Amino acid sequence: MTKQKTTYSQLILRGSTAALGLALLAGCASNSRVTQQAHPDDPYESFNRSIYSFNDGLDRAVLKPVATAYQEVTPKPVRSGVTNFFANLGDAWSFVNNVLQGRGTDAFDSMVRFNVNTVFGLGGLLDIASEMRIQRHKQDFGLTLGSWGVKTGPYLVLPFLGPSTIRDTVALPVDWKGGLVGEISDIPVRNSLIGLRFVEKRESLLNAGEVLDAAALDPYSFTRDVYLQVRSQRILPRKGQVEDEDAGKLPEEY
Repeated sequence: MTKQKTTYSQLILRGSTAALGLALLAGCASNSRVTQQAHPDDPYESFNRSIYSFNDGLDRAVLKPVATAYQEVTPKPVRSGVTNFFANLGDAWSFVNNVLQGRGTDAFDSMVRFNVNTVFGLGGLLDIASEMRIQRHKQDFGLTLGSWGVKTGPYLVLPFLGPSTIRDTVALPVDWKGGLVGEISDIPVRNSLIGLRFVEKRESLLNAGEVLDAAALDPYSFTRDVYLQVRSQRILPRKGQVEDEDAGKLPEEY
């Protein structure tokens, strides 16, 4: 695939990635300008806002300062290597989920990406596969459940983790198990990688946080709406399945 022949799905994926970055800041923006309004996808809004406020305080006190220091003292090539390393691990789990969704071509791309970057990219520190124009098809078990027809359920804000839904929360243990880092037996190494992953993710969202604060009168509502929309758009119908326009949306009883 060439740059001139960017597909519609690529445009959605790129836009979704940026939007999801904003959504992951559910705990990173102030809710001081809240206007309470009933939302059909958010029946637990009062509880969610309290968790959001807790996450916001934690972010301002700990996560954002640490991420800012990480950005200032760590050379960009090193930060890029860290990002590539975790993205490469994500390709391995995406391979599994693409297989579960019956998406053979995407699964093949994910497998090739992981193998190429692991072998020729110094364990994933270099993204050789992208230089070879092998597309990334990022998937997780929550999206796999959605492709199987499992509805999202109500919106939730999780302590420390931010925005989610009932379906994505149920999928979290499976995603953690499939994330490879959790399978490392050396506890200090495993915990260090988990901590580094949080810092790397937060550092990548520093600019997005500024945009969120500037653009949203109510960051909580903005984050919720973006998260739900992005997750719905990223659910792909399985091969031979008619695309459901309501895929990823709440059932009527909610």
